[in-house]
Amino acid sequence: MPRRTLLSAALAAVFVIAVATATAAVAKDVTLPPSGDNPHSTVTQSMGLVQLSVDYNSPDVHGPDGADRKGHIWGELVPYGMSDLGYNDCKECPWRGGANENTVFTTSHDVKIEGQALPAGSYGLHFIPGKDEWTVIFSKDSKAWGSFWYDPAKDQLRVKVKPEACEYREWLTYEFVERGHDHATVALEWENLRVPIKVSVDDWVGIYVANLRDEFRNSQAFTWHTYADAAEFCLQQNKYVADGLTWATKAVNDPFAGVANFRTLSILSQLQALNGKPAEAAATFDRAMAAGDATAPQVHQYARSLMLAGDTAGAKRIFLANAKRFPNQWPVNVGLARAAAIDGNNAQAIAYARKAIAQAPDEGNKKNLENLIQQWSKKK
Repeated sequence: MPRRTLLSAALAAVFVIAVATATAAVAKDVTLPPSGDNPHSTVTQSMGLVQLSVDYNSPDVHGPDGADRKGHIWGELVPYGMSDLGYNDCKECPWRGGANENTVFTTSHDVKIEGQALPAGSYGLHFIPGKDEWTVIFSKDSKAWGSFWYDPAKDQLRVKVKPEACEYREWLTYEFVERGHDHATVALEWENLRVPIKVSVDDWVGIYVANLRDEFRNSQAFTWHTYADAAEFCLQQNKYVADGLTWATKAVNDPFAGVANFRTLSILSQLQALNGKPAEAAATFDRAMAAGDATAPQVHQYARSLMLAGDTAGAKRIFLANAKRFPNQWPVNVGLARAAAIDGNNAQAIAYARKAIAQAPDEGNKKNLENLIQQWSKKK
């Protein structure tokens, strides 16, 4: 065979081998329905800035062959206690809390489960079912298939919970049945049984404040209203008021972002007071009252916020200052009525309230004033 022909044949053989190798390297399984017809599901929930999720495969009460297994789930299909799964020498294994792959619980921040600490991360979620009590296991091995490779040495946390009755669920479901800034309850529900698991954080406000500190290293640091929003958050929660004071000061004085308007100055005044600086707070509030954008309704709402927070003396001072700055405007007479009521002078409070009714911008405000008059009349 000529040399050119031999070379061509050799190159062709190398090409065929390379293509076959590459094909084998990239070959993947085709996409088909999940084994046992157990649909993949994910439930997520925000708890303040904490993100929680449960990723699982969901079996139903009726088996793959259509058989109705109601009344035969708990203690039978899902045995009580640990089980011999008959594979991988796992003689004492928990239940995987679903079907097929690992059920995975993920939290973006450190949390507490039933009052016990669980660091941020993803965990294989397993259960030891019982008729009256369940053990919930959070395993650091979140990538194993079901419970076949369960190793108690990899447990991050175990907690005890009480099962309870619930409305019928054909499909195994995880649901957040209670939700809040600092707490949530995620429940496994299947057939007529619910297994609730309480999740909480000790300091949801601190998580927000830590996030704000990070955000003020970015574009948020160049606008006054972001500083004002952050400062007002600390003010409303009455926590991290030192951070709040820092941000309120920047909202007024930052060389790039600061703006001295009624909102920024009034927030700064309140945070100066909370940080033990009463003289500075009084001077800053005088600046707020003199601000060009100050309005009678703004000042009134500021005084009301102090009143609702229990600072009746501060509220009275501002109601009176509002009357001096904006005489005979809505809602100045409302403020004077409340100031008189703070002093216990209900007759004068009623007189100012009657004047305010004539200035009220709508029926809702008139009705509120009429209710106040009734209250003060009873106290006379």
